[in-house]
Amino acid sequence: MKILHSKMTTEELAQCLGIAKQTINRWIREQGWQTETIPGVKGGRARLIHIDHRVREYLANTPALRHGATQYQLAEPVKNYVVKETDPALRQIADILQVMTDAEKQRLAVFLAREGISGFMGRLGIADKE
Repeated sequence: MKILHSKMTTEELAQCLGIAKQTINRWIREQGWQTETIPGVKGGRARLIHIDHRVREYLANTPALRHGATQYQLAEPVKNYVVKETDPALRQIADILQVMTDAEKQRLAVFLAREGISGFMGRLGIADKE
Protein backbone atom coordinates (compact mmCIF):
# COMPACT_ATOMS: atom_id res chain seq x y z
CA MET A 1 0.00 0.00 0.00
CA LYS A 2 1.32 3.44 -0.92
CA ILE A 3 1.13 6.36 1.49
CA LEU A 4 0.15 9.91 0.66
CA HIS A 5 2.97 11.98 2.14
CA SER A 6 2.50 15.48 3.56
CA LYS A 7 3.94 16.99 0.36
CA MET A 8 4.16 15.38 -3.07
CA THR A 9 4.99 16.48 -6.61
CA THR A 10 2.28 16.31 -9.25
CA GLU A 11 4.13 13.36 -10.81
CA GLU A 12 4.31 11.47 -7.49
CA LEU A 13 0.62 12.00 -6.74
CA ALA A 14 -0.43 11.11 -10.29
CA GLN A 15 1.65 7.92 -10.21
CA CYS A 16 0.33 7.01 -6.76
CA LEU A 17 -3.27 7.39 -7.93
CA GLY A 18 -2.75 5.96 -11.41
CA ILE A 19 -3.91 9.08 -13.27
CA ALA A 20 -2.34 11.70 -15.55
CA LYS A 21 -0.35 14.54 -13.99
CA GLN A 22 -2.38 16.96 -16.15
CA THR A 23 -5.42 15.89 -14.14
CA ILE A 24 -3.59 16.69 -10.90
CA ASN A 25 -2.59 20.12 -12.28
CA ARG A 26 -6.23 20.81 -13.23
CA TRP A 27 -7.39 19.85 -9.72
CA ILE A 28 -4.75 22.17 -8.20
CA ARG A 29 -6.14 25.10 -10.22
CA GLU A 30 -9.82 24.23 -9.74
CA GLN A 31 -9.64 23.42 -6.03
CA GLY A 32 -7.04 26.05 -5.06
CA TRP A 33 -4.77 23.50 -3.39
CA GLN A 34 -1.74 24.89 -1.58
CA THR A 35 1.55 24.33 -3.40
CA GLU A 36 5.13 25.53 -3.20
CA THR A 37 7.98 25.71 -5.67
CA ILE A 38 10.77 23.16 -5.54
CA PRO A 39 14.07 25.00 -4.99
CA GLY A 40 16.62 24.54 -7.75
CA VAL A 41 14.18 23.52 -10.49
CA LYS A 42 14.30 25.96 -13.40
CA GLY A 43 11.16 27.53 -14.80
CA GLY A 44 9.20 27.45 -11.56
CA ARG A 45 6.81 24.82 -12.92
CA ALA A 46 7.85 21.99 -10.59
CA ARG A 47 5.73 22.25 -7.45
CA LEU A 48 5.07 20.37 -4.22
CA ILE A 49 1.41 19.87 -3.34
CA HIS A 50 0.54 20.15 0.36
CA ILE A 51 -1.49 16.97 0.97
CA ASP A 52 -3.78 18.41 3.64
CA HIS A 53 -7.30 17.46 4.74
CA ARG A 54 -8.85 19.34 1.78
CA VAL A 55 -6.82 17.36 -0.75
CA ARG A 56 -7.51 14.03 0.98
CA GLU A 57 -11.22 14.83 1.21
CA TYR A 58 -11.37 15.78 -2.46
CA LEU A 59 -9.59 12.58 -3.48
CA ALA A 60 -11.86 10.49 -1.27
CA ASN A 61 -14.95 12.04 -2.91
CA THR A 62 -13.79 11.81 -6.51
CA PRO A 63 -16.04 9.19 -8.19
CA ALA A 64 -13.19 7.64 -10.18
CA LEU A 65 -11.09 7.21 -7.05
CA ARG A 66 -13.77 6.58 -4.44
CA HIS A 67 -14.30 3.01 -5.62
CA GLY A 68 -10.77 2.07 -6.62
CA ALA A 69 -8.39 3.89 -4.29
CA THR A 70 -9.81 3.44 -0.80
CA GLN A 71 -6.48 1.98 0.33
CA TYR A 72 -5.00 5.51 0.09
CA GLN A 73 -7.40 6.98 2.63
CA LEU A 74 -6.29 7.27 6.23
CA ALA A 75 -8.60 6.18 9.03
CA GLU A 76 -7.56 9.13 11.19
CA PRO A 77 -7.57 12.89 10.62
CA VAL A 78 -4.38 14.39 9.25
CA LYS A 79 -2.42 16.58 11.65
CA ASN A 80 -0.41 19.48 10.29
CA TYR A 81 3.07 19.79 11.70
CA VAL A 82 5.28 22.78 11.03
CA VAL A 83 8.51 21.42 9.63
CA LYS A 84 11.53 23.31 8.44
CA GLU A 85 11.82 22.07 4.86
CA THR A 86 15.62 22.32 4.90
CA ASP A 87 15.84 19.61 7.56
CA PRO A 88 15.15 16.15 6.06
CA ALA A 89 15.09 14.46 9.47
CA LEU A 90 12.23 16.69 10.65
CA ARG A 91 10.28 16.01 7.46
CA GLN A 92 10.68 12.24 7.94
CA ILE A 93 9.58 12.48 11.58
CA ALA A 94 6.53 14.56 10.58
CA ASP A 95 5.61 12.01 7.89
CA ILE A 96 5.87 9.18 10.42
CA LEU A 97 3.76 11.03 12.99
CA GLN A 98 1.04 11.57 10.39
CA VAL A 99 0.61 7.84 9.82
CA MET A 100 0.79 6.77 13.48
CA THR A 101 -2.41 5.67 15.20
CA ASP A 102 -3.75 7.65 18.15
CA ALA A 103 -2.71 4.81 20.48
CA GLU A 104 0.86 4.86 19.10
CA LYS A 105 1.05 8.64 19.50
CA GLN A 106 -0.17 8.35 23.08
CA ARG A 107 2.44 5.70 23.91
CA LEU A 108 5.14 7.88 22.34
CA ALA A 109 4.01 10.89 24.39
CA VAL A 110 4.10 8.84 27.62
CA PHE A 111 7.55 7.50 26.74
CA LEU A 112 8.92 10.99 26.01
CA ALA A 113 7.44 12.35 29.23
CA ARG A 114 9.00 9.48 31.20
CA GLU A 115 12.41 9.23 29.50
CA GLY A 116 12.92 12.74 28.14
CA ILE A 117 14.84 13.55 24.99
CA SER A 118 18.13 12.15 26.30
CA GLY A 119 16.47 8.81 27.16
CA PHE A 120 14.81 8.75 23.73
CA MET A 121 18.11 9.48 21.96
CA GLY A 122 19.86 6.85 24.10
CA ARG A 123 17.30 4.20 23.16
CA LEU A 124 17.90 5.06 19.50
CA GLY A 125 21.64 4.71 20.06
CA ILE A 126 22.40 8.26 18.91
CA ALA A 127 22.84 10.07 22.22
CA ASP A 128 25.73 12.48 22.73
CA LYS A 129 28.61 11.00 24.70
CA GLU A 130 29.14 13.73 27.28
